[in-house]
Amino acid sequence: MQGTVLTQVLLPLALALIMFGMGLTLRRQDFTRLLQLPQSVAAGLLGQVLGLPLLALLVISAFNLSTELAVGLMLVAICPGGTTSNLLCHLARANLALSVSLTALSNLICVLTAPLLVGLTLQWFASRDAVEFSLAATAAGLFTISLLPVAIGMGVNHVAPQWAKRTEPLFRWFSVLVLVLLVIAITIQEWQMLIRMFDQLLLACLAFNLLGLGLGYLLSYLFRLNGNDTTTVVIEVGVQNTTLSMLIAITFLGHPDYAITAGVYGLVMYLGAALAIGWRRRGQAKAAVMPSS
Repeated sequence: MQGTVLTQVLLPLALALIMFGMGLTLRRQDFTRLLQLPQSVAAGLLGQVLGLPLLALLVISAFNLSTELAVGLMLVAICPGGTTSNLLCHLARANLALSVSLTALSNLICVLTAPLLVGLTLQWFASRDAVEFSLAATAAGLFTISLLPVAIGMGVNHVAPQWAKRTEPLFRWFSVLVLVLLVIAITIQEWQMLIRMFDQLLLACLAFNLLGLGLGYLLSYLFRLNGNDTTTVVIEVGVQNTTLSMLIAITFLGHPDYAITAGVYGLVMYLGAALAIGWRRRGQAKAAVMPSS
C-alpha cells in the first residue's frame, strides 16, 4: 500500500474531510470554556497525553506483543479521540461541551506530541526494521490533514452556522464509513497475521481499553469531578481516533501491519464505551427515583 494514490492522496483526503467535519462542531467559545473547567480539562489531558502511552507500554510488556502489534498499540495511544467520543458523550448524557472542548484541545496538542512519540516508539520497538520516518514531515502532514481542516471547519461554522449544523452529521457518518472500510482493507491485506495473533491482540486491546476507562475514573476521583464530567473524561480517555492511527501507520510509515492493532481497537473501544454509558445511565436512573422513595 505504500506510495499508491490510495495511501498518499485518498486516505489523507478522507481524514482531512473528517477533521473538517469536527471543525464544523467547534466555536471559539469551546476553547475559552476550558478556562472555566480547569480540573476536568487537567484530568482529561493527563489521561490522554501521559496516561495512555504509559498504559500501552504496560500492556505491551504484559502480553509480550510483537513489534507490529506493539507499534500499533502505541499509535492508538498517541491519537486522541475525535467526533466519535463526542457522539458517545451525547448518548451518555454527559458533559458534551467538555467533550467537544477536550477533543479540540487534545487534537491541537497531538499535532505537536504525536511526531515525537512516533519517533520514540520506532526507536524503542522497531529499531531493526527499515522504517522511514521524518519528524518534520510527520508534523507537517498532521498539521495539513488534521489541524488545518479543523480551523477551516470552525471558520465555516462561524460564517454559516446553520449550514454547519445541518451538514456535520454527514461528516460524522462519513468517518464511520472510512473506519469500516479501513478495517476491512487491513483485514484482507494482513489476514494471515491477524488470524495468527488475533487471540492475543484481542485480549491486549480489551485490557488497554479497560485500563484506559479505569484511568479515566481514577483521575476523575482524584480531581473530584462530578458525575457528568467523570463520564466525559472516561469516554475521552477510552475512545481514540483509530482512523488517524491507521493513517499514520499506512501513509506516513508505509506499514499496514502496524494498523492491525488500531483496527481491532476501533471495534473493542465501543464495548468499553457502552459499559461507561450503561453505568452512567444506571446512576442517572437511580438519582431520578430517589426523591420519590
